[in-house]
Amino acid sequence: MNPEAVAVLIPIVSIGGFFALMIVRTISKVYTAKLQAGNPAGGAGEAKQEQLAAAVEDLRREVAELAERVDFTERLLAKQPAGQKLAPPP
Repeated sequence: MNPEAVAVLIPIVSIGGFFALMIVRTISKVYTAKLQAGNPAGGAGEAKQEQLAAAVEDLRREVAELAERVDFTERLLAKQPAGQKLAPPP
């Protein structure tokens, strides 16, 4: 490679590398600040976790209640006399 071309590329690459480093550093600072703002130190995170646990427990209770209703309906339908059962579809 031509020594004059290398002499021109050295400052271009060094300046470009410096600006690339500054851009990456700025982006990493912004990302770090965003992560820290989204996850405050403990208090709000624990409260949200408790809310989610309560919501999951409510959903489990509702599913259990629905399962009981389905079981009751199945038993009720199974007790029907043979004459009252619906005819099979054509």
